[in-house]
Amino acid sequence: MEKYLPKYVPFFTLLALSGLLFLLWNITSLESWNCQTVSTFYQLQNSIQSVLKNSDFFPPVELNYSFCAHLGQEPTADEAREESFLLKSIAWPEPSVLGLPLRQSSDPAQSYYTIQDPGDLQVGGQLVVKVQMHNFLDQPKKYGGDFLVARLHTPELAAGVVGQVHDHNKGNYTVFFPLLWAGVAQVELTMIHSSEAVMVLRRLREEQSDRVFFKSLFRSGYLSETTLCNMCLPHKKQPLCNYTDPQTGEPWFCYKPKMLDCDTRINHSKGGYKKNLLTVYESQFFQSGVNIKIPINSAGVDNVTVQPTKVRTKGMHLEFTPSGYYYQGSWRPLSGVVMRQFSASSVITQCLQGKMVYMYGDSTVRQLYEYLIAHVPEFKEFNFHSPKNVGPYMAVDSKHNILLRYRCHGPPIRFTSVFSAEMHYISNELDGLRGGSDTVVVISIWAHFSTFPVQVYIRRLRHIRRAVIRLLNREPATLVLIRTANLQKLDPESSLFNSDWFSQQLDAVLRAMFKHLNVHLVDAWEMTLAHHHPHQLHPPPDIISNMVNFILSLICPVRRKKRQG
Repeated sequence: MEKYLPKYVPFFTLLALSGLLFLLWNITSLESWNCQTVSTFYQLQNSIQSVLKNSDFFPPVELNYSFCAHLGQEPTADEAREESFLLKSIAWPEPSVLGLPLRQSSDPAQSYYTIQDPGDLQVGGQLVVKVQMHNFLDQPKKYGGDFLVARLHTPELAAGVVGQVHDHNKGNYTVFFPLLWAGVAQVELTMIHSSEAVMVLRRLREEQSDRVFFKSLFRSGYLSETTLCNMCLPHKKQPLCNYTDPQTGEPWFCYKPKMLDCDTRINHSKGGYKKNLLTVYESQFFQSGVNIKIPINSAGVDNVTVQPTKVRTKGMHLEFTPSGYYYQGSWRPLSGVVMRQFSASSVITQCLQGKMVYMYGDSTVRQLYEYLIAHVPEFKEFNFHSPKNVGPYMAVDSKHNILLRYRCHGPPIRFTSVFSAEMHYISNELDGLRGGSDTVVVISIWAHFSTFPVQVYIRRLRHIRRAVIRLLNREPATLVLIRTANLQKLDPESSLFNSDWFSQQLDAVLRAMFKHLNVHLVDAWEMTLAHHHPHQLHPPPDIISNMVNFILSLICPVRRKKRQG
Protein backbone atom coordinates (compact mmCIF):
# COMPACT_ATOMS: atom_id res chain seq x y z
CA MET A 1 0.00 0.00 0.00
CA GLU A 2 2.81 2.41 0.91
CA LYS A 3 4.47 2.05 -2.47
CA TYR A 4 1.25 3.23 -4.24
CA LEU A 5 0.70 6.17 -1.89
CA PRO A 6 3.10 8.65 -3.60
CA LYS A 7 1.26 8.39 -6.92
CA TYR A 8 -1.97 9.61 -5.24
CA VAL A 9 -0.38 12.54 -3.41
CA PRO A 10 -0.79 15.05 -6.31
CA PHE A 11 -4.44 14.01 -6.72
CA PHE A 12 -5.30 14.49 -3.05
CA THR A 13 -3.33 17.76 -2.92
CA LEU A 14 -5.20 19.15 -5.92
CA LEU A 15 -8.52 18.03 -4.42
CA ALA A 16 -7.73 19.74 -1.10
CA LEU A 17 -6.67 22.97 -2.78
CA SER A 18 -9.81 22.96 -4.94
CA GLY A 19 -11.98 22.60 -1.86
CA LEU A 20 -10.16 25.37 -0.05
CA LEU A 21 -10.38 27.75 -3.01
CA PHE A 22 -14.07 26.94 -3.46
CA LEU A 23 -14.68 27.76 0.21
CA LEU A 24 -12.72 30.99 0.05
CA TRP A 25 -14.27 32.25 -3.19
CA ASN A 26 -17.72 31.77 -1.73
CA ILE A 27 -16.95 33.18 1.67
CA THR A 28 -19.32 36.12 1.14
CA SER A 29 -22.31 33.80 1.30
CA LEU A 30 -21.49 32.65 4.81
CA GLU A 31 -23.34 35.46 6.52
CA SER A 32 -23.81 33.55 9.75
CA TRP A 33 -20.09 33.61 10.52
CA ASN A 34 -18.92 36.32 12.87
CA CYS A 35 -16.91 39.30 11.58
CA GLN A 36 -13.64 38.07 13.10
CA THR A 37 -13.85 34.76 11.23
CA VAL A 38 -14.87 36.36 7.96
CA SER A 39 -12.02 38.84 8.21
CA THR A 40 -9.47 36.11 8.85
CA PHE A 41 -10.55 34.03 5.87
CA TYR A 42 -10.97 37.04 3.64
CA GLN A 43 -7.43 38.19 4.41
CA LEU A 44 -6.23 34.67 3.64
CA GLN A 45 -8.08 34.83 0.34
CA ASN A 46 -6.39 38.13 -0.51
CA SER A 47 -3.01 36.65 0.40
CA ILE A 48 -3.54 33.67 -1.90
CA GLN A 49 -4.68 35.93 -4.73
CA SER A 50 -1.69 38.22 -4.28
CA VAL A 51 0.69 35.27 -4.51
CA LEU A 52 -1.06 34.00 -7.62
CA LYS A 53 -0.88 37.46 -9.22
CA ASN A 54 1.91 39.70 -8.00
CA SER A 55 3.15 41.07 -4.73
CA ASP A 56 2.69 44.63 -6.00
CA PHE A 57 -0.63 46.42 -6.39
CA PHE A 58 -0.99 46.81 -10.17
CA PRO A 59 -4.11 47.79 -12.10
CA PRO A 60 -5.36 45.77 -15.07
CA VAL A 61 -3.16 46.35 -18.10
CA GLU A 62 -6.05 47.28 -20.36
CA LEU A 63 -7.10 50.40 -18.41
CA ASN A 64 -7.04 53.62 -20.38
CA TYR A 65 -8.61 56.85 -19.16
CA SER A 66 -8.45 58.93 -22.32
CA PHE A 67 -12.27 58.89 -22.42
CA CYS A 68 -12.50 60.90 -19.16
CA ALA A 69 -12.42 64.36 -20.66
CA HIS A 70 -16.22 64.64 -20.53
CA LEU A 71 -16.36 64.29 -16.74
CA GLY A 72 -16.87 67.22 -14.41
CA GLN A 73 -19.09 70.27 -14.65
CA GLU A 74 -19.94 71.52 -18.11
CA PRO A 75 -17.96 74.71 -18.89
CA THR A 76 -19.77 77.84 -19.97
CA ALA A 77 -19.49 78.97 -23.58
CA ASP A 78 -16.79 81.50 -22.62
CA GLU A 79 -14.88 78.87 -20.65
CA ALA A 80 -15.07 76.43 -23.56
CA ARG A 81 -13.64 79.09 -25.89
CA GLU A 82 -10.91 79.84 -23.35
CA GLU A 83 -10.02 76.15 -23.11
CA SER A 84 -9.74 75.91 -26.89
CA PHE A 85 -7.50 78.99 -26.92
CA LEU A 86 -5.30 77.61 -24.14
CA LEU A 87 -4.83 74.27 -25.87
CA LYS A 88 -3.88 76.01 -29.11
CA SER A 89 -1.45 78.29 -27.28
CA ILE A 90 0.56 75.34 -25.94
CA ALA A 91 0.38 73.23 -29.12
CA TRP A 92 3.85 71.83 -29.77
CA PRO A 93 5.52 71.61 -33.21
CA GLU A 94 5.59 68.10 -34.63
CA PRO A 95 8.44 66.49 -36.58
CA SER A 96 7.80 66.64 -40.31
CA VAL A 97 8.35 62.87 -40.51
CA LEU A 98 7.39 60.48 -37.72
CA GLY A 99 9.17 57.23 -36.91
CA LEU A 100 12.70 58.34 -37.78
CA PRO A 101 15.55 56.26 -36.29
CA LEU A 102 17.59 57.51 -33.33
CA ARG A 103 20.50 58.55 -35.55
CA GLN A 104 18.24 61.10 -37.24
CA SER A 105 16.94 62.55 -33.96
CA SER A 106 18.36 65.55 -32.12
CA ASP A 107 21.83 65.08 -30.68
CA PRO A 108 22.83 67.86 -28.27
CA ALA A 109 26.48 66.82 -28.51
CA GLN A 110 26.51 67.57 -32.27
CA SER A 111 24.38 70.71 -31.95
CA TYR A 112 25.79 74.14 -31.20
CA TYR A 113 25.01 77.79 -30.53
CA THR A 114 26.68 81.02 -31.64
CA ILE A 115 26.56 84.45 -30.04
CA GLN A 116 25.34 87.01 -32.57
CA ASP A 117 27.51 90.11 -33.10
CA PRO A 118 27.89 91.04 -29.43
CA GLY A 119 29.32 94.47 -30.26
CA ASP A 120 29.32 96.94 -27.38
CA LEU A 121 26.94 95.25 -24.90
CA GLN A 122 25.59 97.39 -22.09
CA VAL A 123 23.33 96.85 -19.12
CA GLY A 124 19.78 97.44 -20.34
CA GLY A 125 20.40 95.86 -23.72
CA GLN A 126 19.93 92.29 -24.89
CA LEU A 127 22.03 89.38 -26.08
CA VAL A 128 20.94 87.28 -29.07
CA VAL A 129 22.08 83.68 -29.45
CA LYS A 130 21.45 81.44 -32.47
CA VAL A 131 21.08 77.67 -32.06
CA GLN A 132 21.41 74.99 -34.72
CA MET A 133 20.29 71.47 -33.86
CA HIS A 134 21.99 68.49 -35.50
CA ASN A 135 21.19 64.78 -35.47
CA PHE A 136 23.52 61.93 -34.51
CA LEU A 137 24.83 61.87 -38.09
CA ASP A 138 25.93 65.49 -37.57
CA GLN A 139 23.38 66.66 -40.13
CA PRO A 140 21.39 69.86 -39.53
CA LYS A 141 17.82 69.16 -38.51
CA LYS A 142 15.08 70.50 -40.74
CA TYR A 143 12.27 70.73 -38.19
CA GLY A 144 11.80 72.12 -34.67
CA GLY A 145 10.06 70.92 -31.52
CA ASP A 146 13.11 70.33 -29.32
CA PHE A 147 12.58 71.40 -25.70
CA LEU A 148 15.41 73.80 -24.90
CA VAL A 149 16.03 76.02 -21.87
CA ALA A 150 18.66 78.72 -21.42
CA ARG A 151 20.21 80.94 -18.79
CA LEU A 152 22.85 83.65 -18.66
CA HIS A 153 24.97 83.71 -15.49
CA THR A 154 28.03 85.11 -13.77
CA PRO A 155 29.22 82.73 -11.02
CA GLU A 156 31.47 85.31 -9.35
CA LEU A 157 28.48 87.59 -8.82
CA ALA A 158 25.99 84.80 -8.03
CA ALA A 159 23.96 86.33 -10.85
CA GLY A 160 21.64 84.57 -13.28
CA VAL A 161 18.68 85.13 -15.56
CA VAL A 162 16.65 82.93 -17.88
CA GLY A 163 16.53 83.33 -21.64
CA GLN A 164 13.55 83.05 -23.95
CA VAL A 165 13.85 80.38 -26.67
CA HIS A 166 12.10 81.01 -29.98
CA ASP A 167 11.56 77.98 -32.24
CA HIS A 168 11.69 78.72 -35.98
CA ASN A 169 10.41 75.19 -36.75
CA LYS A 170 13.35 74.55 -39.09
CA GLY A 171 15.85 73.01 -36.69
CA ASN A 172 17.18 76.41 -35.65
CA TYR A 173 16.30 78.57 -32.65
CA THR A 174 16.93 82.07 -31.35
CA VAL A 175 17.49 82.81 -27.66
CA PHE A 176 17.03 86.30 -26.19
CA PHE A 177 18.71 87.34 -22.93
CA PRO A 178 18.16 90.69 -21.17
CA LEU A 179 21.40 92.20 -19.90
CA LEU A 180 20.79 93.16 -16.28
CA TRP A 181 24.26 93.40 -14.68
CA ALA A 182 27.79 94.35 -15.69
CA GLY A 183 30.60 91.82 -15.99
CA VAL A 184 31.49 88.64 -17.87
CA ALA A 185 28.34 86.59 -18.46
CA GLN A 186 28.29 82.95 -19.50
CA VAL A 187 25.67 81.45 -21.84
CA GLU A 188 24.24 78.08 -20.80
CA LEU A 189 21.93 76.14 -23.11
CA THR A 190 20.35 72.76 -22.34
CA MET A 191 18.27 70.33 -24.35
CA ILE A 192 15.71 68.84 -21.95
CA HIS A 193 14.17 66.56 -24.58
CA SER A 194 14.45 66.09 -28.31
CA SER A 195 11.46 66.80 -30.52
CA GLU A 196 11.11 63.04 -30.98
CA ALA A 197 10.95 62.49 -27.21
CA VAL A 198 8.33 65.23 -26.83
CA MET A 199 6.05 63.38 -29.27
CA VAL A 200 6.32 60.28 -27.07
CA LEU A 201 5.50 62.33 -23.96
CA ARG A 202 2.49 63.82 -25.67
CA ARG A 203 1.25 60.36 -26.62
CA LEU A 204 1.63 59.16 -23.03
CA ARG A 205 -0.26 62.15 -21.70
CA GLU A 206 -3.21 61.58 -24.04
CA GLU A 207 -3.28 57.77 -24.14
CA GLN A 208 -1.81 56.62 -20.81
CA SER A 209 -3.12 59.10 -18.26
CA ASP A 210 -3.54 56.19 -15.84
CA ARG A 211 0.19 55.46 -15.71
CA VAL A 212 0.16 56.64 -12.10
CA PHE A 213 -2.56 54.77 -10.23
CA PHE A 214 -4.10 55.25 -6.82
CA LYS A 215 -5.78 53.18 -4.15
CA SER A 216 -7.93 53.52 -1.06
CA LEU A 217 -8.29 51.44 2.08
CA PHE A 218 -11.81 50.54 3.21
CA ARG A 219 -12.35 49.28 6.75
CA SER A 220 -15.23 48.33 9.03
CA GLY A 221 -14.49 46.53 12.27
CA TYR A 222 -12.08 43.70 11.56
CA LEU A 223 -12.81 43.67 7.86
CA SER A 224 -10.66 45.69 5.42
CA GLU A 225 -10.08 45.83 1.69
CA THR A 226 -8.01 47.95 -0.71
CA THR A 227 -9.27 48.89 -4.17
CA LEU A 228 -8.05 50.82 -7.19
CA CYS A 229 -9.03 54.50 -7.59
CA ASN A 230 -8.64 57.23 -10.19
CA MET A 231 -10.29 60.17 -11.84
CA CYS A 232 -12.33 57.75 -13.89
CA LEU A 233 -12.46 53.96 -14.06
CA PRO A 234 -14.02 51.43 -16.43
CA HIS A 235 -17.13 50.11 -14.67
CA LYS A 236 -18.10 47.15 -16.84
CA LYS A 237 -16.66 44.45 -14.59
CA GLN A 238 -17.02 45.95 -11.13
CA PRO A 239 -19.29 48.50 -9.39
CA LEU A 240 -17.85 51.93 -8.59
CA CYS A 241 -17.89 54.18 -5.55
CA ASN A 242 -18.51 57.75 -6.70
CA TYR A 243 -16.63 60.39 -4.70
CA THR A 244 -17.30 63.28 -7.08
CA ASP A 245 -17.13 66.57 -5.19
CA PRO A 246 -20.65 68.01 -4.92
CA GLN A 247 -19.48 71.65 -4.97
CA THR A 248 -17.05 71.58 -7.90
CA GLY A 249 -18.11 68.44 -9.72
CA GLU A 250 -14.50 67.22 -9.68
CA PRO A 251 -14.72 63.48 -10.41
CA TRP A 252 -13.06 60.75 -8.36
CA PHE A 253 -13.92 57.05 -8.24
CA CYS A 254 -12.82 53.85 -6.53
CA TYR A 255 -13.84 50.29 -7.28
CA LYS A 256 -16.38 49.21 -4.70
CA PRO A 257 -15.06 46.70 -2.16
CA LYS A 258 -16.61 43.26 -2.41
CA MET A 259 -17.68 43.10 1.23
CA LEU A 260 -17.84 46.74 2.37
CA ASP A 261 -19.86 49.85 1.58
CA CYS A 262 -18.49 52.94 -0.13
CA ASP A 263 -18.78 55.02 3.05
CA THR A 264 -16.15 52.88 4.81
CA ARG A 265 -13.23 54.46 2.91
CA ILE A 266 -10.39 55.34 5.29
CA ASN A 267 -7.65 56.87 3.18
CA HIS A 268 -6.19 57.71 -0.22
CA SER A 269 -2.69 56.86 -1.37
CA LYS A 270 -0.49 56.46 -4.40
CA GLY A 271 -0.72 52.92 -5.74
CA GLY A 272 2.34 53.02 -7.95
CA TYR A 273 3.64 53.59 -11.46
CA LYS A 274 2.87 51.48 -14.49
CA LYS A 275 5.81 49.80 -16.17
CA ASN A 276 6.70 49.03 -19.79
CA LEU A 277 5.08 52.19 -21.13
CA LEU A 278 7.41 52.59 -24.10
CA THR A 279 8.28 50.52 -27.12
CA VAL A 280 11.92 49.64 -27.71
CA TYR A 281 11.97 52.31 -30.42
CA GLU A 282 10.57 55.02 -28.11
CA SER A 283 12.99 54.15 -25.31
CA GLN A 284 15.92 55.31 -27.46
CA PHE A 285 14.87 58.92 -26.96
CA PHE A 286 15.12 58.72 -23.17
CA GLN A 287 18.75 57.98 -22.32
CA SER A 288 20.62 59.62 -19.46
CA GLY A 289 23.84 61.21 -20.64
CA VAL A 290 22.66 61.08 -24.25
CA ASN A 291 19.42 63.00 -24.81
CA ILE A 292 17.91 63.97 -21.42
CA LYS A 293 19.02 67.34 -20.00
CA ILE A 294 22.24 67.55 -21.98
CA PRO A 295 24.12 70.86 -22.46
CA ILE A 296 24.64 72.28 -25.94
CA ASN A 297 28.07 73.76 -26.51
CA SER A 298 29.12 76.91 -28.31
CA ALA A 299 30.67 76.85 -31.77
CA GLY A 300 32.88 79.75 -30.66
CA VAL A 301 33.00 81.94 -27.57
CA ASP A 302 30.52 81.11 -24.83
CA ASN A 303 30.63 84.35 -22.84
CA VAL A 304 30.30 88.08 -23.29
CA THR A 305 31.42 91.15 -21.40
CA VAL A 306 28.62 93.50 -20.42
CA GLN A 307 29.56 97.11 -19.72
CA PRO A 308 27.77 99.43 -17.29
CA THR A 309 25.25 101.67 -18.97
CA LYS A 310 27.08 104.62 -20.54
CA VAL A 311 24.27 106.25 -22.43
CA ARG A 312 20.61 105.68 -21.61
CA THR A 313 19.14 103.85 -24.62
CA LYS A 314 15.69 105.31 -25.10
CA GLY A 315 13.00 103.18 -26.66
CA MET A 316 15.19 100.08 -27.07
CA HIS A 317 13.01 97.09 -27.91
CA LEU A 318 13.62 94.01 -25.75
CA GLU A 319 12.23 90.73 -27.03
CA PHE A 320 11.90 89.31 -23.54
CA THR A 321 11.48 90.63 -20.02
CA PRO A 322 11.78 88.00 -17.27
CA SER A 323 9.96 88.18 -13.94
CA GLY A 324 13.29 88.70 -12.18
CA TYR A 325 16.93 87.70 -11.89
CA TYR A 326 19.55 86.78 -9.29
CA TYR A 327 22.30 89.14 -8.19
CA GLN A 328 24.59 88.38 -5.25
CA GLY A 329 22.41 85.33 -4.66
CA SER A 330 19.30 87.43 -4.07
CA TRP A 331 16.24 87.40 -6.32
CA ARG A 332 15.47 90.80 -7.78
CA PRO A 333 11.92 91.03 -9.16
CA LEU A 334 11.30 93.17 -12.23
CA SER A 335 7.59 93.52 -11.48
CA GLY A 336 8.06 96.59 -9.31
CA VAL A 337 8.17 94.71 -6.00
CA VAL A 338 11.01 95.97 -3.80
CA MET A 339 12.74 92.87 -2.48
CA ARG A 340 13.46 92.87 1.25
CA GLN A 341 15.64 90.43 3.19
CA PHE A 342 13.98 88.67 6.13
CA SER A 343 16.97 86.84 7.57
CA ALA A 344 16.15 87.35 11.26
CA SER A 345 13.16 85.59 12.84
CA SER A 346 12.17 88.80 14.62
CA VAL A 347 11.82 90.57 11.26
CA ILE A 348 9.59 87.74 9.97
CA THR A 349 7.32 87.82 13.03
CA GLN A 350 7.10 91.59 12.83
CA CYS A 351 5.97 91.31 9.21
CA LEU A 352 3.44 88.52 9.89
CA GLN A 353 2.03 90.01 13.08
CA GLY A 354 -1.75 89.77 13.07
CA LYS A 355 -1.77 87.72 9.87
CA MET A 356 -3.42 84.44 8.95
CA VAL A 357 -1.45 82.60 6.26
CA TYR A 358 -3.17 79.73 4.45
CA MET A 359 -1.13 77.45 2.18
CA TYR A 360 -2.91 75.01 -0.12
CA GLY A 361 -1.53 72.53 -2.60
CA ASP A 362 1.26 70.05 -3.13
CA SER A 363 4.54 69.46 -1.34
CA THR A 364 6.24 72.38 -3.12
CA VAL A 365 4.11 74.86 -1.16
CA ARG A 366 4.52 72.77 1.98
CA GLN A 367 8.23 73.65 1.72
CA LEU A 368 7.35 77.28 2.42
CA TYR A 369 5.44 76.27 5.57
CA GLU A 370 8.36 74.12 6.71
CA TYR A 371 10.84 76.94 6.05
CA LEU A 372 8.89 79.36 8.27
CA ILE A 373 8.53 76.79 11.04
CA ALA A 374 12.27 76.08 10.97
CA HIS A 375 13.31 79.76 10.97
CA VAL A 376 10.82 81.21 13.44
CA PRO A 377 11.12 79.53 16.86
CA GLU A 378 8.05 81.41 18.12
CA PHE A 379 5.80 79.20 15.99
CA LYS A 380 4.24 76.38 17.99
CA GLU A 381 2.81 73.51 15.94
CA PHE A 382 -0.36 71.65 16.79
CA ASN A 383 -0.06 67.88 16.63
CA PHE A 384 -2.89 66.58 14.46
CA HIS A 385 -1.21 63.15 14.28
CA SER A 386 -1.13 63.63 10.53
CA PRO A 387 1.04 61.34 8.38
CA LYS A 388 4.55 62.72 7.87
CA ASN A 389 4.88 65.10 4.92
CA VAL A 390 1.12 65.00 4.32
CA GLY A 391 -0.63 67.26 6.85
CA PRO A 392 -2.79 69.12 7.52
CA TYR A 393 -0.44 71.28 9.58
CA MET A 394 -1.09 74.30 11.75
CA ALA A 395 1.19 76.55 13.80
CA VAL A 396 0.55 79.67 15.85
CA ASP A 397 2.54 82.45 17.42
CA SER A 398 0.13 83.63 20.10
CA LYS A 399 2.34 86.52 21.18
CA HIS A 400 2.28 88.08 17.72
CA ASN A 401 -1.18 86.75 16.81
CA ILE A 402 0.00 84.77 13.75
CA LEU A 403 -1.73 81.71 12.29
CA LEU A 404 0.01 79.50 9.74
CA ARG A 405 -1.79 76.58 8.04
CA TYR A 406 -1.03 74.04 5.31
CA ARG A 407 -3.43 71.62 3.65
CA CYS A 408 -2.86 69.42 0.59
CA HIS A 409 -5.11 69.72 -2.44
CA GLY A 410 -7.74 67.15 -3.41
CA PRO A 411 -7.07 64.17 -5.68
CA PRO A 412 -5.18 63.35 -7.78
CA ILE A 413 -2.33 63.49 -5.28
CA ARG A 414 0.56 61.03 -5.06
CA PHE A 415 1.17 61.15 -1.31
CA THR A 416 1.84 57.93 0.58
CA SER A 417 -1.35 58.12 2.60
CA VAL A 418 -3.95 60.84 3.17
CA PHE A 419 -6.98 60.37 5.42
CA SER A 420 -10.11 60.59 3.29
CA ALA A 421 -11.60 63.16 5.64
CA GLU A 422 -8.60 65.43 5.06
CA MET A 423 -8.81 65.53 1.25
CA HIS A 424 -10.29 68.95 0.53
CA TYR A 425 -10.45 70.78 -2.78
CA ILE A 426 -8.73 74.18 -2.78
CA SER A 427 -11.75 76.00 -4.19
CA ASN A 428 -13.94 74.75 -1.34
CA GLU A 429 -11.33 75.84 1.20
CA LEU A 430 -11.18 79.32 -0.33
CA ASP A 431 -14.96 79.60 -0.11
CA GLY A 432 -14.64 78.99 3.63
CA LEU A 433 -12.28 81.91 4.21
CA ARG A 434 -13.52 85.27 5.44
CA GLY A 435 -10.58 87.08 3.81
CA GLY A 436 -9.40 90.61 4.44
CA SER A 437 -6.19 92.58 4.90
CA ASP A 438 -5.08 90.12 7.59
CA THR A 439 -5.41 87.10 5.25
CA VAL A 440 -2.69 85.70 2.97
CA VAL A 441 -3.34 82.76 0.64
CA VAL A 442 -0.54 80.82 -1.09
CA ILE A 443 -1.46 78.16 -3.67
CA SER A 444 0.66 75.63 -5.55
CA ILE A 445 -1.00 72.96 -7.66
CA TRP A 446 0.80 71.37 -10.62
CA ALA A 447 3.12 68.46 -9.79
CA HIS A 448 0.41 65.80 -9.46
CA PHE A 449 -1.35 66.71 -12.72
CA SER A 450 1.57 66.00 -15.06
CA THR A 451 0.24 62.60 -16.15
CA PHE A 452 -3.26 63.80 -17.03
CA PRO A 453 -4.53 65.54 -20.17
CA VAL A 454 -4.23 69.32 -19.92
CA GLN A 455 -8.03 69.64 -19.97
CA VAL A 456 -8.11 68.08 -16.48
CA TYR A 457 -5.74 70.77 -15.18
CA ILE A 458 -7.68 73.55 -16.88
CA ARG A 459 -10.87 72.33 -15.21
CA ARG A 460 -9.23 72.30 -11.77
CA LEU A 461 -7.77 75.79 -12.22
CA ARG A 462 -11.14 77.02 -13.43
CA HIS A 463 -12.72 76.04 -10.09
CA ILE A 464 -9.87 77.62 -8.13
CA ARG A 465 -10.07 80.80 -10.19
CA ARG A 466 -13.81 81.11 -9.56
CA ALA A 467 -13.18 80.75 -5.82
CA VAL A 468 -10.35 83.32 -5.91
CA ILE A 469 -12.66 85.78 -7.68
CA ARG A 470 -15.38 85.22 -5.07
CA LEU A 471 -12.84 85.73 -2.27
CA LEU A 472 -11.50 88.96 -3.77
CA ASN A 473 -14.99 90.22 -4.45
CA ARG A 474 -16.04 89.90 -0.82
CA GLU A 475 -12.66 91.05 0.58
CA PRO A 476 -10.49 92.82 -2.04
CA ALA A 477 -7.68 93.39 0.48
CA THR A 478 -6.94 89.65 0.64
CA LEU A 479 -3.43 88.85 -0.65
CA VAL A 480 -3.39 85.84 -3.01
CA LEU A 481 -0.16 84.33 -4.32
CA ILE A 482 0.28 81.39 -6.70
CA ARG A 483 3.52 79.45 -6.85
CA THR A 484 4.33 78.25 -10.36
CA ALA A 485 5.85 74.95 -11.46
CA ASN A 486 9.61 74.40 -11.37
CA LEU A 487 12.16 72.26 -13.15
CA GLN A 488 13.34 69.01 -11.61
CA LYS A 489 15.86 66.20 -11.94
CA LEU A 490 15.04 63.74 -14.73
CA ASP A 491 16.08 60.26 -15.78
CA PRO A 492 14.57 57.82 -18.32
CA GLU A 493 11.85 56.67 -15.91
CA SER A 494 10.91 59.92 -14.17
CA SER A 495 10.71 61.68 -17.55
CA LEU A 496 7.63 59.60 -18.35
CA PHE A 497 5.77 60.87 -15.29
CA ASN A 498 7.32 64.20 -14.22
CA SER A 499 9.03 65.62 -17.29
CA ASP A 500 9.77 69.35 -17.31
CA TRP A 501 7.89 69.41 -20.61
CA PHE A 502 4.69 68.38 -18.80
CA SER A 503 5.37 71.03 -16.14
CA GLN A 504 6.09 73.73 -18.73
CA GLN A 505 2.77 73.04 -20.45
CA LEU A 506 0.83 73.26 -17.19
CA ASP A 507 2.76 76.36 -16.16
CA ALA A 508 1.85 78.17 -19.38
CA VAL A 509 -1.83 77.38 -18.77
CA LEU A 510 -1.70 78.60 -15.14
CA ARG A 511 -0.07 81.91 -16.10
CA ALA A 512 -2.65 82.56 -18.81
CA MET A 513 -5.65 81.71 -16.62
CA PHE A 514 -4.64 84.01 -13.75
CA LYS A 515 -3.07 86.75 -15.85
CA HIS A 516 -5.76 89.37 -15.39
CA LEU A 517 -6.59 88.70 -11.74
CA ASN A 518 -5.29 90.58 -8.73
CA VAL A 519 -2.97 87.74 -7.75
CA HIS A 520 0.83 87.55 -7.57
CA LEU A 521 2.95 84.79 -9.09
CA VAL A 522 5.88 83.32 -7.19
CA ASP A 523 7.87 82.44 -10.32
CA ALA A 524 9.43 79.16 -9.23
CA TRP A 525 10.16 78.25 -12.87
CA GLU A 526 12.49 81.21 -13.42
CA MET A 527 13.84 81.05 -9.87
CA THR A 528 15.01 77.45 -10.38
CA LEU A 529 16.17 77.84 -13.99
CA ALA A 530 18.18 81.01 -13.34
CA HIS A 531 19.90 79.55 -10.26
CA HIS A 532 23.14 77.56 -10.31
CA HIS A 533 21.71 74.70 -8.24
CA PRO A 534 20.85 71.45 -10.05
CA HIS A 535 17.15 71.10 -10.74
CA GLN A 536 15.13 69.33 -8.04
CA LEU A 537 11.41 68.84 -7.49
CA HIS A 538 11.92 70.39 -4.05
CA PRO A 539 14.36 73.28 -4.56
CA PRO A 540 17.19 73.73 -2.04
CA PRO A 541 17.07 76.25 0.85
CA ASP A 542 18.81 79.04 -1.13
CA ILE A 543 15.90 79.16 -3.56
CA ILE A 544 13.19 78.63 -0.94
CA SER A 545 14.53 81.52 1.14
CA ASN A 546 14.26 83.79 -1.90
CA MET A 547 10.68 82.65 -2.44
CA VAL A 548 9.82 83.40 1.20
CA ASN A 549 11.52 86.80 1.01
CA PHE A 550 9.50 87.61 -2.09
CA ILE A 551 6.23 86.61 -0.39
CA LEU A 552 7.06 88.57 2.75
CA SER A 553 8.04 91.59 0.62
CA LEU A 554 4.52 91.52 -0.80
CA ILE A 555 2.95 91.15 2.64
CA CYS A 556 5.08 93.95 4.07
CA PRO A 557 6.01 96.21 1.15
CA VAL A 558 8.46 99.07 1.41
CA ARG A 559 6.52 102.25 2.03
CA ARG A 560 7.70 104.95 -0.31
CA LYS A 561 8.20 108.31 1.36
CA LYS A 562 5.95 111.07 0.13
CA ARG A 563 7.70 113.99 -1.46
CA GLN A 564 7.49 117.28 0.37
CA GLY A 565 5.62 119.92 -1.62
